[in-house]
Amino acid sequence: MTNLRIVATGRWIIFIIAATICGAVTYFQNLVSYNYIAPQTGQHLTCTTDLVGNPDIFSVYVTDGRIAEMAREKLCSDQIIKRQYSEVKITIGQSDYDTFRYINHGVVDLALVKSNVVDAFGADQIYGLTEIASHPDYSAFFIALRERPELNKEYLLGKRIGLLDYPSSRSGHIVPKTIMQNLGLSDSNVDIIYYSSHQELRRALLAGDIDIISSYWAEDDNKKFSRNYATPLQESVSGMKWYLKMQTQNTDLFCAMQSVVHDIAMSHPRPYYKTITLEEGCN
Repeated sequence: MTNLRIVATGRWIIFIIAATICGAVTYFQNLVSYNYIAPQTGQHLTCTTDLVGNPDIFSVYVTDGRIAEMAREKLCSDQIIKRQYSEVKITIGQSDYDTFRYINHGVVDLALVKSNVVDAFGADQIYGLTEIASHPDYSAFFIALRERPELNKEYLLGKRIGLLDYPSSRSGHIVPKTIMQNLGLSDSNVDIIYYSSHQELRRALLAGDIDIISSYWAEDDNKKFSRNYATPLQESVSGMKWYLKMQTQNTDLFCAMQSVVHDIAMSHPRPYYKTITLEEGCN
């Protein structure tokens, strides 16, 4: 009987050891696999300068790919950047998570975002993000091709509505979604389709892919659309602003970045970006 108890006890010990080993192997296998999951964050553009031995990287955050390309070209050739930084890293934000990560955590030196993002995170007070230039506020509209959109549930029910879907446009799509929610509409009875730019919205409307778009009214719109078929949603939507981290009185950098963002604005094909106001601080 004693031998039987010893054998039974031994089997239980072996079972417990085997279970522990299997659990440990499974844990470490999963741990290794998690390390290979790519972070869900924006795309990056980089370039290096000739400043050897300097670990400082000039970090930029934007949500427009065209602006990112122009920023890399102009920043990488800027003499002040070459004197102060060894590398330029530009992040093209793809989601609200990106904006939260880069603005709230204060990891960027230059950013093009809406003022409500900086205000919400207190990034101006905490990290010294200082406005150096701004693009104008704009009015938001529902725009259709052959009739004036009505702001009532019966009209919008079942409509295909195009909205923007990138971080810098948050005010642009919060306004129409709030209006629709107030009318008792949701994704279940309205077909909401997201696009990455105002140009894509307009192309989709002209192609008949959607019935209504939410956007601003540009001067060029008079050539393809009728202002009679644009219904105002909100008179003033916060415009885009350029912010520079100014934790020190780096006046050379301040003036250089104003010059860079002004050149970007003048080179951008969209009329909206060509209208830019520079903050005082440089002669």
